[in-house]
Amino acid sequence: MGEGVFWKATGESHPARDAAFASISAVARGDKDGWLDLFAPEAVVEDPVGPSAFDPEGSGHRGREGISAFWDLAIAQARRIEFHIDDSFACGSEVANTGRIVTFLPDGSAMTAEGVFSYRVDEAGRVLAIRAFWEFDRAMATLTPAG
Repeated sequence: MGEGVFWKATGESHPARDAAFASISAVARGDKDGWLDLFAPEAVVEDPVGPSAFDPEGSGHRGREGISAFWDLAIAQARRIEFHIDDSFACGSEVANTGRIVTFLPDGSAMTAEGVFSYRVDEAGRVLAIRAFWEFDRAMATLTPAG
């Protein structure tokens, strides 16, 4: 698998699973433009779902401009992000992946968010929605100091 992507789940091709893999691979590489190119114009990212420090209103990051701002706020702040996907369930135009996202911060500390990460695609395989179900307090409890 690509650097920063540890995929233990089935590798069976499905449009939503393929888009999910392309998405996490782009994030792990730090490829903002490649990641943004995966989205349909009307796409929404909810990471995590509901109100959070990244989205106080809990309405999601919408369209290329909103999703780009989410990258700058959340993803670009990390030194490195790893995805550990344990299982993947594809149904219709969606996939739900279970696993962990480990975020390495600039100071060398790390935080792990365990959860369910869903992706919905359109007929062309473009991402319409990413919904990440993880709990901020549980993730913060995993924060390990630098060093």
